[in-house]
This record gives sequence, C-alpha cells and structure tokens, in this order.
Amino acid sequence: MIFPQPLAFIDVETTGFDSDTAEVIELGVVIAKLKDDELIVIDQLDLKIHPAHLETAEAAALRVNGYNEADWLFAVTLQDAMKIFAEKTKGAIFVAHNVTFDYSFIKEAFKKTGVENKMHYHKLDTITLAFAMLHTQDDMNKLSLKALTEYYGIENKKAHSAFADAYATYELFKKLMKLK
Repeated sequence: MIFPQPLAFIDVETTGFDSDTAEVIELGVVIAKLKDDELIVIDQLDLKIHPAHLETAEAAALRVNGYNEADWLFAVTLQDAMKIFAEKTKGAIFVAHNVTFDYSFIKEAFKKTGVENKMHYHKLDTITLAFAMLHTQDDMNKLSLKALTEYYGIENKKAHSAFADAYATYELFKKLMKLK
C-alpha cells in the first residue's frame, strides 16, 4: 500500500479569495482509508464557522457559497473548528480540488488560532491528477470540480457547500485513481 495514512478530502468556503484577509466560514472533510483497491470512508466533518469580520467579506464569495445568517445561527468559532479539525485529521494526507487554495486558508486558520496542525506533510491535488489522467482527452477542456464531476457522472447537488464539495472530491479521486 502506498499510503498507510488516511486521506482527508477537504473543502473550505470562505468570505473572500485571499487567505490573508478572508475567513473560513465552512469546513467539509471526508476521511478515507485505502484498503487494496477500495477507498473506505472512516469519518467526516461538516462545520459552519462563525465569521468574525463579516463586514470585510466579499459579496461575490458570499453569493457563491450561499452564506446567510439563518444557516450560520449555530456556527462554531474558528478556534473550536480548528481543534475539532486537527483531531479528526491527525496523521492524514490533505487532499483537495485546488489544494493551494484550500490549504492556504487552513494554514492561516491554524496560524490565527494557535492550534497545532497534526496532519501528515504530504498533499494531493485532484486538479493535478485530473490533468495527468485526462490531458489527451479531446472532450475535456476544463478541470473545475463541476466539469470533472459532470464528466464522470458524479452527483453534487449542493456545489459550493464545503461538505458536498469535499465528498465530490472524494468521489472524483476514486474515479481518477480507478478505486472502488
């Protein structure tokens, strides 16, 4: 087995596009373990996080992720979210669709809260994997999560919600790697 560590499929929704100034407001994680040619879900996490500075949020970002006060009424603090996240993902390899974006926000959240990042140091990007697998396909001209889930027939009814996108990334990874 190549990866004895679990894989943590992660997606964040944010108040903007710059991790230095915007905040994580939703965190979705699907944790899976490779066993032979099967990828088995062993845990998951779906958290809404209370924004501390909603006044600086970018309207376009909030439109994309569907932020509204009612849905975030029982949101947790960033501090609590990162404590839970750190424990659930301990030793796991970070996997995301556009890993640079998601990891930049997670890294900043760890820094802001002082919570220790206990994840494995490796990271995997499903965009990179998709390019490697599909670059010769004439009918594939986009590598967005939406385009790839459509290409592979993966249902993602709640696109741009963190948990739904994390789960879609997990399903995409299985297709790209030819896993059950």
